[in-house]
Amino acid sequence: MKILVFGATGMIGQRIVTELTTRGHEVTGVSRSGPVKGDVHDSATLAKGYDAVVSAIAPPRDGTEPEAPFVAANRALIDGVRAAGVRRLIVVGGAGSLQVAPGLDLVDTPDFPDAYKKESLAARAALGLYREVQDLDWTFVSPAAEIAPGERTGVYRIGGDTLLTDDEGRSFISAEDYAVAIADEVELAAHPRRRITVAY
Repeated sequence: MKILVFGATGMIGQRIVTELTTRGHEVTGVSRSGPVKGDVHDSATLAKGYDAVVSAIAPPRDGTEPEAPFVAANRALIDGVRAAGVRRLIVVGGAGSLQVAPGLDLVDTPDFPDAYKKESLAARAALGLYREVQDLDWTFVSPAAEIAPGERTGVYRIGGDTLLTDDEGRSFISAEDYAVAIADEVELAAHPRRRITVAY
C-alpha cells in the first residue's frame, strides 16, 4: 500500500513509519521538520494518490489553549483527504476520552494529571468531529492510559470506548506495539468509522 503519515517525526509517528516500512509498504512521512515538509493543512495536495493516510499529530504543547487549533487541524485533515480522494484515515487518538465507568471519561476523573488535561480535552473534541463523518473510513485509535517507548511484542488487546486495564489495574502499551496496532488497522480496515483502543 501507499501510505502517507502526518506527524512522522514524533515519538509515535516515527514508530508507525518504521512498522509500516518494515512490512513493505511505500510510506511517506510528513512533518514540519523532516525531509517531506508540510502538515495536515496541506493534505488535499499531499494525500493525492495514496491508499491510506495516518495522522499522528498532537495538540499544541506551547502553553496556548490547544482545543480550537487541534479541532481545526483535524477538520482540515478530513476535508483534505476527502478532496484528495482517499477514503482510509487512521488517527492517533488520546486515552482521556475512554470511559472508566458509565458516563465517566478518564479525563474527567479527579486524579487525572493537570499537565495532560487540556491536551486530552482537545483530543476528545477531535473524536467528536470524526464521529460526524460518514463518507470516510476513519478509525480513531486511543492508546492505553500509559504509552512509552519499549518493546515490540506484536501482542495487544483491542477494546472500544472503555479503558483497558490488566489484572493489576494498569493500562499500558509500548509505543512500538501501538504502532503495530495502527499498521494492522491500516492493512485490515477492521474498524471503519469507529474509535478503538489498544492495550496489554
